[in-house]
Amino acid sequence: MKKIILITLAASVLTGNILADDFTKAGTAGAQFLKVGVGARYHGMGEASVAAANDVYSMYWNPAGLTHIFDNELAFTYVNYLTDISLNYIAYARRYENLGVFGASVTSLSMDDQMITTVEQPEGTGYTYGASSFALQLSFARELTARFSFGASFKYVQEKIYRESAHGYAFDFGTLLYTGYRSLRIGMNISNMGPEMKFDGPDLDVYYDPDQSNPNQDPVNSRLKVDPYDLPLAFRVGMAYDWDFGENSKLVLAVEAKHPNDNTQQGSIGAEYNAFGRYFLRAGYKINYEEEGLGMGGGFRANITSGTELSLDYAWVDFGRLESVHRFSAAIVF
Repeated sequence: MKKIILITLAASVLTGNILADDFTKAGTAGAQFLKVGVGARYHGMGEASVAAANDVYSMYWNPAGLTHIFDNELAFTYVNYLTDISLNYIAYARRYENLGVFGASVTSLSMDDQMITTVEQPEGTGYTYGASSFALQLSFARELTARFSFGASFKYVQEKIYRESAHGYAFDFGTLLYTGYRSLRIGMNISNMGPEMKFDGPDLDVYYDPDQSNPNQDPVNSRLKVDPYDLPLAFRVGMAYDWDFGENSKLVLAVEAKHPNDNTQQGSIGAEYNAFGRYFLRAGYKINYEEEGLGMGGGFRANITSGTELSLDYAWVDFGRLESVHRFSAAIVF
């Protein structure tokens, strides 16, 4: 266990050194929808989630957190995102005794069809185009010791614009360590590890005339070259601690550092107050984000039947000049 703690702390120091680099690769990664987090609870906490995630949404934040699931859990999130973009997420996880916790999720981002315009027809050609993104994820988590858990995920990723599409895959890996000091825990997660993606489709086939001054030469079949792009790789490390105020009151405090491959270092701090295990108030703040900052939210849990529990959560996130985003999520434990 001491070795595990030393490895965790060493990784944290290494991450801090990486995060200290001022170099930024903003805009160099694609599949940006993979960076849109899910679960209103965690947005209400400013996304300080890598060590606090303990439900089916752990598949996104840190798959090792799935080990807190002891039955079946089904969840759904809807995000009315910026500029009329919608994101839907559905996930299911189940514990199998002596094996671990298995989960599956689907993420879908879509937008309304847009009118195709040209220089000659600035008001529209009468045709429309659409854009969408999709990810299917399979996850597994298991307790390796009484204090240490490990989780991993596989993702199939697809993006589409008009008739062109890109396909790829990625892996997530996460750990969760209970230090032994009361409820203090350390979480780490690396997400979206995978090869580059590249668009392909029929509209890349074009006719090309290498010598337009020669009327006797016919255009030749050619193909537009499309550059590949990286997935939005990110490394997170953070801590969480539960502060009990009696049998019916608890405060969860969380902090997180994040290093993405397409931006500078970022951070998050968040808190969740829990009364009677039923009512929740949350607040958090994102550090060094371009627009996002303050997040707030709340939620409640209720027993539907003797063996079924329903959770409803809401979060409001400030996007600065882009106004704000509202997030709703629901989960059923059965």
